[in-house]
Amino acid sequence: MASKCIVSHLHLYPHLSLHSAIPHQHPNFSRLPPTNLSLPVIFKASFPKKCIILVPRASSSSSGQSSVGKKVYEFDPHPTLTNDDLKPTRPSQRNYHWKQMARHWVGLVVGVPAYYMAGSLVELGMAWWQGIATVVAANMILLVPLVLTGHPGTKYGISFPVLARSSFGIRGAHVPTSLSALVCCGWYGIESWIGGEAIYLFLPNSIKQSSFSQPLPWLGTSPLEFACFIAFSLVQLVAVLKGMEGVKAFQKYAAPTLIMLTSFLLIWAYVKAAGLGHLLNMSSRLSSSEFWSLFFPSLTANISFWTTIALNIPDFTRFAKTQRDQIIGQAGLPIFMGLFTFVGLAVTSSTQVIFGHVISNPIHLLGQIGGLTTMILAILGISLATMATNIAANVVAPANALVNLYPSKLTYRTGALLSALFCVAFQPWRLLKSSESFVYTWLVGYSALLGPIGGIVLADYYLIRQTKLSLKDLYSLSPEGAYYYCGGFNLAALAALVIGILPVIPGFLQKVGILSSVSDAFVVIYNNAWFFSFLSAGLLYWILASLGFEGFERETK
Repeated sequence: MASKCIVSHLHLYPHLSLHSAIPHQHPNFSRLPPTNLSLPVIFKASFPKKCIILVPRASSSSSGQSSVGKKVYEFDPHPTLTNDDLKPTRPSQRNYHWKQMARHWVGLVVGVPAYYMAGSLVELGMAWWQGIATVVAANMILLVPLVLTGHPGTKYGISFPVLARSSFGIRGAHVPTSLSALVCCGWYGIESWIGGEAIYLFLPNSIKQSSFSQPLPWLGTSPLEFACFIAFSLVQLVAVLKGMEGVKAFQKYAAPTLIMLTSFLLIWAYVKAAGLGHLLNMSSRLSSSEFWSLFFPSLTANISFWTTIALNIPDFTRFAKTQRDQIIGQAGLPIFMGLFTFVGLAVTSSTQVIFGHVISNPIHLLGQIGGLTTMILAILGISLATMATNIAANVVAPANALVNLYPSKLTYRTGALLSALFCVAFQPWRLLKSSESFVYTWLVGYSALLGPIGGIVLADYYLIRQTKLSLKDLYSLSPEGAYYYCGGFNLAALAALVIGILPVIPGFLQKVGILSSVSDAFVVIYNNAWFFSFLSAGLLYWILASLGFEGFERETK
């Protein structure tokens, strides 16, 4: 017998005894009677070694508030499947309201890659309004899976690695979480390289003109730029190692500061270029057929831009107070991206008037402007923007994925540290060498990996399980568990994942130059990689699951 602490924030009757509050007669006992007296109570007593977690039951009301009554989950978590970072969030931890969620997205949106995104579309021939429309359309499409995937995080208080156990299996969940973590590590490297460029910008010319600034062929960049990249990565770790509370605190101040700095940049461009006439007069350089051949891969690339967050959003919505908060807080994404895209295009087009040539990279632009004050603001703005995006979007997911691999040995902090080390292997300076490599190789390419994962997870949660999960079985290695399947692997999900990825590979190999040519069908599939893989894998999984393939004859407990 072990002494356990049962924490309850239930509405209890004054006369309700401890004995009657424990679900001792039946393991599926789920409700306690509602009352009018609200008392946070902590009981300590001797019970069998079980974990009793009390979480708010999801509301079906339009307000999104928790309905009357609580649901009690009793389970004995396997030690290799849980630790403090993987446990469902307690009611006291769910303090994200919609304003905080919106600040979270502002911090993610205002950054160099998002600024660069629309500019790259105009650079490839689109009119300014076509570039903005493409970005907004992509984010409106993405908002649907984003909110849908966030639902189980808020309802059950679980992160994405735990949610993936329901569809891929207790052990099979390592496959999608590892793939997502790898992409996040690549993004962490890209963002850290951008932050390192800001440090490089601030260095004296005497250092930038030294032998250390000469590129090394085997490295692909100069030792000085590489050192700035490593330095910025180390600075970020200070905030990263503070955990989720550090993320929340950082975003609280980063979002308003970034809005202010972005506004200053727009005002500067407006004044120096004598208005925005040059932007408004920019027309498309593409024919109708050329535009549509560019539009769909660009749409895919813009959706891919946030695909990692769309998968891992339960890592954040598990802290949301209600479903209403997570939905409203995320609904502003298309607006935020549209506005920031406009700022990026307005400033980029103004550089043609001000300097006589287009400067699409904001870091290079700030270097051209010069001046000590500008340099300081550049370092502050770019560092804040990069860290706000990196800490929230590219550290939490891989850290949780690594923790999910070895919960008994790894914590969020060690996972975050390892993720920061892995980013060097992606050599982000090569990914950012051109618009083509960044948009159509990196963004479109990895969407083929993450698209099918999203389709499978959503098909499982909504179509197969009707949003009903068993927390007990999500933390159990019992062969009788609902998510154990075949040795802990759901072969239906893994088969759908592989089949969703395979048709995209020929187009990717042609894009990176390994294959000289492929059929037009493979080119079309690659240009629409996220749509194709998301829908095909989700549909195939739904069919296999409906036919009872690999353990679906067991109903969710």
